[in-house]
Amino acid sequence: MPALTTAEDLAAVYTAVVQSALDAVIVVDEAGLVVTLNNAAIAMFGYSGEEAVGCDIAALIVPHHLRSAHAAGMARYLATGEGRVLGRPIEMEGMHRDGNLIPVELAIQEVRTQSGRFFTANIRDLSQKQLAAAEIDRHREALNQTEKLAAFGSLLAGVAHELNNPLSIVLGQATMLREEVEGASQGSVAYRAERIEKAAERCARIVRSFLAIARQRKSKRENVEIAQLIEASIELISYAIQSNGITVDRAYAGDHIAAYADPDQVQQIIVNLLVNACHALETIHSQRRIRVSVNTGETVVIDVEDNGPGVPAAIGKRIFDPFYTTKPQGSGTGIGLSVSRGLAEAQGGQLVLVDGATSGAHFRLCLPKARLIDVAADASGLSGKAATTGRVLVIDDETEIAELLSETLGRAGYLTETVSNGRQGRDRIMARDGDFDAIICDLRMPDMDGHSFYQWVSATKPLLADRVVFITGDALSSRASDLVLTGRQVLEKPLRPAEILAALSALHPER
Repeated sequence: MPALTTAEDLAAVYTAVVQSALDAVIVVDEAGLVVTLNNAAIAMFGYSGEEAVGCDIAALIVPHHLRSAHAAGMARYLATGEGRVLGRPIEMEGMHRDGNLIPVELAIQEVRTQSGRFFTANIRDLSQKQLAAAEIDRHREALNQTEKLAAFGSLLAGVAHELNNPLSIVLGQATMLREEVEGASQGSVAYRAERIEKAAERCARIVRSFLAIARQRKSKRENVEIAQLIEASIELISYAIQSNGITVDRAYAGDHIAAYADPDQVQQIIVNLLVNACHALETIHSQRRIRVSVNTGETVVIDVEDNGPGVPAAIGKRIFDPFYTTKPQGSGTGIGLSVSRGLAEAQGGQLVLVDGATSGAHFRLCLPKARLIDVAADASGLSGKAATTGRVLVIDDETEIAELLSETLGRAGYLTETVSNGRQGRDRIMARDGDFDAIICDLRMPDMDGHSFYQWVSATKPLLADRVVFITGDALSSRASDLVLTGRQVLEKPLRPAEILAALSALHPER
C-alpha cells in the first residue's frame, strides 16, 4: 500500500482535497490579500483565480456595510491576538461579483508557517438552506391555516344549526302571515310581513353560502345560472364592499347565461376573487371600483376587474403558485388563488390573470357552457299547493319547528302528527302500522337521531323508507352526506314553506 512520504505528496493530496471541496475555501495573508482560492469559491463569488489572487479580500467579497467591522476586527487580532470570529462558525453575508448578497456560513482558521501568518476561510452558501427553511415555514403556516379552517368548519356547523332553527321559524311565520293578510285591508301589516320575510331569506342565503364554501365534498356539476351565483357572492361579502366604499359594476350579456359546473365551487372562486379585489383596493384613496362581467361564446367567461394597484409582471408569473402571497404577515396564506385555479380546472375550465390591464388587476374565469337540459328552476317557482295530500308524520325536537311544519302542511290539506324524536316516531309508526304517506324528520335529535331512525325504517318498513324527507340545520355533518348518498331528500334549514310542499309533491306517495 503506497504511503505519503514526501512534502510534495502531502501538498498534492491537500490541493486535490481543497479543489474538490463543495464549500468555498479562500486563503488570505496578514494584509488581507488573497493567496489562493478553490473552484467552489470561484463558482460562488464569480471571480476567476487570476482576478482574485493578490486582491484585498474585503474589496472582493465583503459587503459594503460590513467592511469597516472587518477591517477593525483584522487590525485588533493582529495587534492583540483577540478575535471574535476566529475558530468558530458564524452566519453572515458575502457579496457576489455582481453585487448581490449571499447568505453564508463562515469559519476562519489561522495557519502559521515559516513564510508568515495566513488565514483560511471555509465558506458555505446558505441560500438553498434558507429557501428550504422558508418553504418549510410556508408549509407549516399553511398547515396551521388548514387546521384553523377545519376548526372553523366545525364551529360554523354548530353556529349554523343554532341559527337555522330560529330562522326557519321567522321565515315560515312571516310567509304565512303575509299570505293571511294579502288582499285584506291591513296593507301595512302585509308590507311589514313581506319585509320580515325578505330579511329572513337574506339571512338564510348568507348562512347557506357560508355552508357551501365550508362544505367538503366531491365536485357535483350541474347547469347553474351565473348571474344568480355572482349576486349571491356579492351579497356574501356585501359588508366588506360597503364599508370600504367600493362600487360594484355589473355587465351581464344576458339574464340567463348558464354554465355546467359545481355551483358551490364556482362561488368559492368568485368570492375569493372579490375578496382579493377588496384587499387590493384598500391601498388606494380615489374612487374604488370592482367590475364583474359575464359573456358567452365557446365558453362562459366571467371577468373580475378592479382599479387597484394591479399585479406587477414579476409577481404575475408566481401569483398562482401555492403558498405565494403578497399580503402582509398574518393576512393571507397564499393558497386562495392556487386553490381557485384548481377548482376551475376541476370544472373543465380555467382561471387566468389577464395581461395588459390598463389599471388594476383583471382575472378571467372560463367555464363550460350549460348542457342541453333544463336549468334548475328558480326557488320562486316552487310555490303552490302540493300535488297530493295525505297523512304526514313530523319528527323534530324543536317544538316551534314541528308546529310550523304542521301548520304549513295543514293549510295545504295534509293531516299531520308530530313527535319530538326518532324513538317516538318509531313508536307512532308501529301504532299506526306504517299508515303514513310521508315522514318529515329532523336529522339531529336526542334519543334516536334521524340517521338511526332511517336505518330502523329501512329495516322494518322498507316501503315507508322511500317516503322520508330529512330536514337539518347541520348540513356539514357526515351523517347528512351519508343520507344524500342513499337518495333521500335532505332539505337545509331555514326552510321556506314552498320547499317543504315541493319535496312532498316529489315523493308521489302510494295511497
